[in-house]
Amino acid sequence: MADPMTETFDEATFRQVLARFATGVVVVTGATESGPAGLTCQSFSSLSLDPPLVLLSTARSSTTWPRIAATGRFAVNVLGADQQEVSNRFAVSGGDKFAEQGWRPGALGNPLLDGAIAHVECDIEATHDGGDHVIIVGRVRALEAPGLESRSPLVYYRSAYRTLVD
Repeated sequence: MADPMTETFDEATFRQVLARFATGVVVVTGATESGPAGLTCQSFSSLSLDPPLVLLSTARSSTTWPRIAATGRFAVNVLGADQQEVSNRFAVSGGDKFAEQGWRPGALGNPLLDGAIAHVECDIEATHDGGDHVIIVGRVRALEAPGLESRSPLVYYRSAYRTLVD
């Protein structure tokens, strides 16, 4: 008798099915010894109210995350619907991602991107193995939604950017 829990799908099917879950898009940033660093991330969510925790995951292959992790803290910049170009720029490895991006240091010194609809600054609480990803739990230390409540978030669904409709 076959084990009903045996994986009977391939990576392409896995991606197609999970692409039907809409996610917001964020840029995770940090103030590293070599300057500001950042990466685009879709795997972000709230985790706990007490204590205030968030969760994100990054690919083990990322060359940016280890630089940010070494600082012990990070910021999450929630992108607005008009920030697809920002998402694309921070998704690419290498180059100066901040060259054309305005930002300011946050309460913990992390880069807070201009135009983001919210910022969440965290200390790294824990990291866990997540297969080809690293799961990061952040303890929220500072946050803000800088007066841009009327803007919609950048949403990713079925491998493309999408717009929310009221």
